Amino acid sequence: MTVMQHIWIVLGVLFVLLNIAAGLIWVERRMLALWQDRLGPNRAGPFGILIVLADTLKLFFKEDWIPPFADKWIFITAPAIVVGTVLLSFVIIPFAPNIVVADLNIGLLFFLAMSSLAVYSIVLGGWASNNKYALLGGMRGASQMIAYEVFMGLSLMGVVMLTGSFKLSDIVAAQKDMWFCIKQPVGLVVFFIAGIAETHRLPFDIPESESELVAGYHSEYSGMKFGMFFIGEYLGITLISAMTTTIFFGGWLGPFLPPWLWFFIKTFAFIMFFILLRASLPRPRYDQLMEYGWKLLLPLVLLNLLITGAIALWIRG
Repeated sequence: MTVMQHIWIVLGVLFVLLNIAAGLIWVERRMLALWQDRLGPNRAGPFGILIVLADTLKLFFKEDWIPPFADKWIFITAPAIVVGTVLLSFVIIPFAPNIVVADLNIGLLFFLAMSSLAVYSIVLGGWASNNKYALLGGMRGASQMIAYEVFMGLSLMGVVMLTGSFKLSDIVAAQKDMWFCIKQPVGLVVFFIAGIAETHRLPFDIPESESELVAGYHSEYSGMKFGMFFIGEYLGITLISAMTTTIFFGGWLGPFLPPWLWFFIKTFAFIMFFILLRASLPRPRYDQLMEYGWKLLLPLVLLNLLITGAIALWIRG
């Protein structure tokens, strides 16, 4: 692949991802309204589609205020970290056989590394705000994301055992006859739950729980800095959905339709599931969230690893 082809792929992926992140604002509001039996956005444009443009303009022209008591440069840097790490994570995802920015041999490890770095955004944003609610949100986010990062990594090791590779294109190719969602159902469930916690979406939005912490780690943010946190959240949803599709649901594999379209359909289905969870589940207490991870998910994923390893050794003789 030539340098120009790589550049076009990078620009194309960046364009699609940023538009998806913006479009999900409208999609989420419409789907929440549908599932909760209300109207949702219906004034700005057909079916309220121009609400995305209205929100974007509002963020651009809203006062970009920095509190006088905040640590200025860290306060400014924190929102950029989450967007940067999530966008970097997309470089290893194969959207189709020839549509991937960098098909790394350590693709899964790179994904886990980038998702770990995203923790710094929440921690630094909460600490630099010099606000007790923001600090509490940042501390909650750090413990939640670091804990569930452990379960996420362990849930993928069964797939690595069966594939013998960390390369995502190899993992997709290994699912030609049977998807890993059938071979690794426990790994799928744990990975998706950990993904919800990593993106701190309902029901695991403990770091920003409005009823307790105002808005958590981004309480003091406004304007485009708040918008970057917002975009980072939707990009995170898209990333976890795309990774679930790639690792457990055959990636681009499917009959009749073009490979990239299959990938888009599967990813969009998981994005809808994220939204459905927000529409239907209550938020647990912080201690319940941590107990759920360490006392249930950790033993479950370790047992899955043990059984997978035994079966892999038995098959290989």
